Amino acid sequence: MGQYTAPLRDMHFVLHEMLNVSEVLKELPAHAETDADIINQVLEEGAKFTQEVLFPLNHSGDREGCHYDAATKSVRTPQGFKEAYRQYVDGGWAALACDPEYGGQGLPIVLNNSFYEMLNSANQAWTMYPGLSHGAYECLKEHGTDEQKKFYLPKLVSGEWTGTMCLTEPHCGTDLGMLRSKAIPNADGSWSITGNKIFISAGEHDMSENIVHLVLARVPDAPEGTKGISLFLVPKFIPNADGSVGERNAITCGAIEEKMGIHANSTCQMNLDGAKGWIIGQPNKGLNAMFVFMNAARLGVGMQSLGLTEVAYQNALAYAKDRIQMRSLSGPKAPERAADPIIVHPDVRRMLLTGKAFAEAGRAFCSYVALQIDRELNHPDEDVRKEAADEVALLTPVIKAFLTDNGWIATSEALQVYGGHGFISEWGMEQYVRDARINMIYEGTNTIQSLDLLGRKILMDNGAKLRKFGEKIKAFVEDNGLDESMSEFVTPLGELGDKVTKLTMEIGMKAFQNPEEVGAAAVPYLRVVGHLVFSYFFAQQAKIALAKLDSGDDFYKAKLATIRFYFARLYPETAMLIRQARSGAAALMALEADLF
Repeated sequence: MGQYTAPLRDMHFVLHEMLNVSEVLKELPAHAETDADIINQVLEEGAKFTQEVLFPLNHSGDREGCHYDAATKSVRTPQGFKEAYRQYVDGGWAALACDPEYGGQGLPIVLNNSFYEMLNSANQAWTMYPGLSHGAYECLKEHGTDEQKKFYLPKLVSGEWTGTMCLTEPHCGTDLGMLRSKAIPNADGSWSITGNKIFISAGEHDMSENIVHLVLARVPDAPEGTKGISLFLVPKFIPNADGSVGERNAITCGAIEEKMGIHANSTCQMNLDGAKGWIIGQPNKGLNAMFVFMNAARLGVGMQSLGLTEVAYQNALAYAKDRIQMRSLSGPKAPERAADPIIVHPDVRRMLLTGKAFAEAGRAFCSYVALQIDRELNHPDEDVRKEAADEVALLTPVIKAFLTDNGWIATSEALQVYGGHGFISEWGMEQYVRDARINMIYEGTNTIQSLDLLGRKILMDNGAKLRKFGEKIKAFVEDNGLDESMSEFVTPLGELGDKVTKLTMEIGMKAFQNPEEVGAAAVPYLRVVGHLVFSYFFAQQAKIALAKLDSGDDFYKAKLATIRFYFARLYPETAMLIRQARSGAAALMALEADLF
């Protein structure tokens, strides 16, 4: 159902005109040879794969769902999914941004990031099967033993095997300190792991030869809480000495969840009954190792909602140009037809521009952070790596929460463009709304992301990371403050930067008196920071577009119109959010629990 065309023109604009990635990559020895031609060729081939192979399976996969066989405890994915995965592996897509030492192509994260936007637009549920594998790869690469890397990384890199992370248990979600899964040491150096995990995305399926589960559990005499958590590598099939698949391990799928959305992904209840596993890193240090995986997943979830925002916008736009209803308030725009196309109506344009603006700003934001990850991992200067790492840490919760909130808004607005037809399954729009809703929940709810941003990333270091990022914004404002053509973008950006600084100090002072103030302010605070980031990247894009208005390319005209819409219609939300953040905890905490 519907249509999808990869937004290559805007991707090129972000990567080459705004971020100038080729020049940045020249500073990184591992990626110095990755030029614009290579980037564009990969993106063009990625567009073909996502448009021609994955997108046609999205609606059918949602309608069919996954099939669980209780007798064999196995899962069959929707028709066409397994074959599409084989094309993905054969095309080398799984290895795109992985280390050549393990069979990877060694291309930058920023390029892989753009490819994943396309994958998520085309088919989020399918993308979740290989999507977690890269996080498993990164975790093992950083914390695994040499033997673990030798056995598992080449298989994960090639895509022959996929990965999962098994955290959540029936009685604990975010509060991992409560988990009960146990690991008992075996004489051969392995561990016997018993427990029950739920909500495990792609925990069981028929698309890859083996599944590598990364499982959190407690060793004997472990400290209580999060300080007593260890991480284990638990394969579905235990590899033989030659790397081939061996005996079946005692980790099985007890059921797949019946869900609101992402029907084509098997969200599994996983049971471990003395499953054989191998510890990753040190005992009781598992959460530190798993955070490598979790951070990759948080960025990935932001990309999921960016993908949904783009594809929902594209389809709503096509419908708005075709559907005729009523006449324009200023007079007929299509007098030869019985009514005007609904795109003439102001509020339809508001809904469309909301999706367009959220997609374009989100694309710039995600690409920027992905490039910082490349710098963090590969820059020869330790100080540059540290600065990039700090920015990534600061902005990761913003990507996860702000982009998924916006994805929910944008897909809902896109559905609204369709009117009653949007509520009907055959048009495909209601699937995007359903699929978008989970992104605000998993990999840490958006409230958790907000607490992470305000409590851990900002207040715990007295705002040092935020100030460093703010200095970049301040420098841009000062450099462009005297340019009259930029005033409509630079002025609100500078004002918001000042407001964020004052708001942060105010909340920090309140928190000394009452820690509840952080929890009360965190969610609106994160959205304010999200708008600060969007304003910054949109102001940069406006400068480029203004300089190229006379080029004859209407892309720049459309870009400026979108940016002006953002500052006129979406940016003003910050005034309300700041008032909410300042309102304090009293209104939330005054009512006794038994009086609700």
